[in-house]
Amino acid sequence: MPAAELVIGVDVGTGSARAGVFTMTGQLLGRGQHPILMHQPAADHAEHDSEDIWAAVGRAVHLAMAAAKAEPDAIAGISFDATCSLVIRDQDANPLSVSTTGDNRWDTVVWLDHRALAEAAECTATKHKVLDYVGGVMSPEMETPKLMWLKRHFPDRWARAGYIFDLADYLTWRATGSLERSQCTLACKWTYLGHGNETWRRDYLDMIGIGDLLERGALPVEASPIGKQLGGLSEQAAADLGLTSATQVGVGLLDAHAGALGVLAGYVGDGSEIERHLALIAGTSSCIMALSAAAKPVPGIWGPYFGALLPDLWLNEGGQSASGALLDHIIRAHSAGVIADTAMHQRITARIMTLREREGLDLAGRLHVLPDFHGNRSPLADPHAVGVISGLTLDASFDSLCRLYWRTCVAIALGVRHVLDALNAKGYVIDTLHVTGGHTKNPLLMELYADATGSAVVEPAAEDAVLLGTAMVAAAAAGKFADLATAARAMQQGGREHRPNPKARSRFDRDYAVFLKMHQQRVELDALLSRP
Repeated sequence: MPAAELVIGVDVGTGSARAGVFTMTGQLLGRGQHPILMHQPAADHAEHDSEDIWAAVGRAVHLAMAAAKAEPDAIAGISFDATCSLVIRDQDANPLSVSTTGDNRWDTVVWLDHRALAEAAECTATKHKVLDYVGGVMSPEMETPKLMWLKRHFPDRWARAGYIFDLADYLTWRATGSLERSQCTLACKWTYLGHGNETWRRDYLDMIGIGDLLERGALPVEASPIGKQLGGLSEQAAADLGLTSATQVGVGLLDAHAGALGVLAGYVGDGSEIERHLALIAGTSSCIMALSAAAKPVPGIWGPYFGALLPDLWLNEGGQSASGALLDHIIRAHSAGVIADTAMHQRITARIMTLREREGLDLAGRLHVLPDFHGNRSPLADPHAVGVISGLTLDASFDSLCRLYWRTCVAIALGVRHVLDALNAKGYVIDTLHVTGGHTKNPLLMELYADATGSAVVEPAAEDAVLLGTAMVAAAAAGKFADLATAARAMQQGGREHRPNPKARSRFDRDYAVFLKMHQQRVELDALLSRP
């Protein structure tokens, strides 16, 4: 193989760092993975150690290179995607604690951390125009409320801050020393407006008490497009990753957005056709990505973000804060479950298949679940929403766990339908879901995503569409293609389409009617409790 004709995509998720070595046609040659630590010192608090993350990235890259049998000088480019976690460094670039423990090791607020609920509500109460580009409601999973929380609770640490990064931008900084930031991260999580003359609304930052954010965080006035070449790896980074300083580094992106690029790559050149296709990146949580040629504001759904995935397209993002995590919780909370490992999920799935042979789609038909156990990200945009289970009995057998698991899967799929309805009501014409992530390994969810939504479901041929999306970015940064869209089309892998079962429609239409009624009843119950 000619020299420097491979690229590496690195994905940092909630629990691990993964790396993949790819060819210029999108073929995955080798993959590596290494776990990362999470610290949870209090309810709704979750923290990472950024040094641990960088070490895990190095280990994952070494493992991927070994699996691919690739030499360091064969790697033309590398890029990074990551969760929207928040990294804080002091003015000497050393880790700065975000933790109530004060331990500087924990310098990263994890995306799922909900400590800033009150601050998010204050952001929403400003009614500032930046809210028009986050669905009208600020989420505690975004960065400005978390930064408010940090400054409010630890002003001394805020005063010592010198660098503040979204995790993907931290990784490119570690790789190159560059302080450029991705338009993906800033537009989607920092209230940066990529479509106008005033990118940062300083009046908004002043209103929420972090008017010095740009200076405190070493943030640029202008963001950089995904895939822009930042230069070669620094000598230290090359040593850490087992590569060479000739390897070019591209501006990165958020993990779900990498997945969206990986599965929607075949449509990026058609601004009208792409509005029929939705990316569902589903694992611990679920992200729902829709692209359009024109801005389509949708209440309760993040965006529209300009240039947050491709330079000439707008992006709307919905999601479920807990989907795979909810199924794990259902197992752990049930006396017949306890351990939510892969073997248990497979055992439950096999038993559900057997029970359905006898009872069909009416299995546990009076059992209904609202899946908002970690709030409702969209389309209700209510971080205070709670989960509901209706229809329980005294049965504590393994079969009762299987029935509850099945109906929770139904609820997760109906939650996706809820988001689809909101998007299509505002001008989208989505009829095809492209699913990637851990849920592709769950046959119940893959079936339900088609049957409960009435949409075609495409399972990507790529073994790991998130890594593939980031590899596309790396290939563009390495100059192997004219631009990111060209790289995406050249490296896309297609997929296999599943059509919904028309015989299942009436059952899930009834379930959806119950689902919507349960949302309404939850609001009514909360209203009763709020009375004096």
